[in-house]
Amino acid sequence: MQKIKITIPDSDYRNIKKITSRFHNNNFQCYLVGGSVRDLILGNSIHDYDFATDARPEDVMKLFRRVIPTGIKHGTVSILMNDKSFAGKTIEVTTYRSDGKYIDGRRPESVSFSSSLEEDIKRRDFTINGLAYSPEEDEVIDYTGGLKDLENRVIRTIGDPVERFMEDGLRPLRACRFASRLKFSIDENTFTAIGRTLDIFKKVSAERVRDEFMKILVSGKPSEGIECLRKSGLLDIFLPELANCYGFEQNKFHMYDVYYHSIYSCDGAPADMPLIRLSALLHDIGKVPTRSTGEDGDYTFYNHEVVGARMTRRIMKRLKFSNEDIERTNVLIVNHMFHYIDEWTDGAVRRFMRKVGLENIDDLLLLRLADRRGNGSRDGLPVPIRKLQARIAKIIEEENAITVRDLDINGNIIMDEFRLKPGPVIGRILNELLEVVLDDPDANTRDNLLSLAREIVKNLDTEKLT
Repeated sequence: MQKIKITIPDSDYRNIKKITSRFHNNNFQCYLVGGSVRDLILGNSIHDYDFATDARPEDVMKLFRRVIPTGIKHGTVSILMNDKSFAGKTIEVTTYRSDGKYIDGRRPESVSFSSSLEEDIKRRDFTINGLAYSPEEDEVIDYTGGLKDLENRVIRTIGDPVERFMEDGLRPLRACRFASRLKFSIDENTFTAIGRTLDIFKKVSAERVRDEFMKILVSGKPSEGIECLRKSGLLDIFLPELANCYGFEQNKFHMYDVYYHSIYSCDGAPADMPLIRLSALLHDIGKVPTRSTGEDGDYTFYNHEVVGARMTRRIMKRLKFSNEDIERTNVLIVNHMFHYIDEWTDGAVRRFMRKVGLENIDDLLLLRLADRRGNGSRDGLPVPIRKLQARIAKIIEEENAITVRDLDINGNIIMDEFRLKPGPVIGRILNELLEVVLDDPDANTRDNLLSLAREIVKNLDTEKLT
């Protein structure tokens, strides 16, 4: 044991002590363990607290009134505290255990409960995650050299790195994630072992890979974590489209190849907006299949945004993103090359807003800013884009129609007025009306729109309307 200063917020300490005291008063051991101890020592904010105990899950459920058996098969239960100041924090308690053989690179064949904290610690992944803290003694227990590695800012596996990575194929990706988030280096033997266990990584589910990767993207400087993925060979496996951008030259307007421009653009997007960071990372992957040489001998990448959006859609489906996230990212990438000039009419601005979607305008401009930062020599939105922002804000303030939902009539009114059946023709009529209103917002009145619709209906094939 080693006394080391750990600063815990008063409300958190009160609840942590309440939990460990409950165990001790009933003749059980209980320690704060894992990432929460690591982050407390580093002074990072804590959202999840993990405890390890020699009490069995059924004992834990008797000790606390509000308990959820979240992973009881593996000895884990979640405790719900009444203290409102502790609300939103996850509290998990896991019985000491030892793992059997790993046969699929994902989970142990069997789990055995143990009475030894040291045995429980030594089954974990990295030394910096192998620390335990006793609130009663105000001491840190370190069986694996985690304190020294924290001091030296090193990511190192507990025990043989090949064995650790053979047990769980996600651990190599977690090593890169911790290095990126904490700004640590990876121990040489640990890093070398990643390349030797890539076949095990291939067994990891797409969902687990996605979740770890997105944690890299919200770190302080994701480019460092992504570089770790590339150098280790992990990127080639789950995101080869980005790996193929490495060394792929751009034209005279860019300082970096497509790969480095992409990861630096990712750095330039807001850390608390992961989908914009993902969009920034993937916005130019379409340049690889679309590059050609122009008449001046320089490279061109016509329609790379369209091709890149299709590639991104396939990537995100492969990694099991939600349809909503896929559509949002697709909109940003396919529209990131818009070129605004002062000659745009108000109608053109409204059509742009309609195409992108009002809900995506701000995100698209953030992507554009990240793209600019990724060039390495420029920051801030250029004057033309700021002018476009002002025009968009003015249109929004005036509440002009942008979509058919903003029209002063709807499909039901059209069907009643002209005795039409539901079908594509209703949408066609509404969209033609919208085109008029985009150019002339004052035309957006019920009477005027019905008059315009009457002319549209006259020009349609009446046989197809009934």
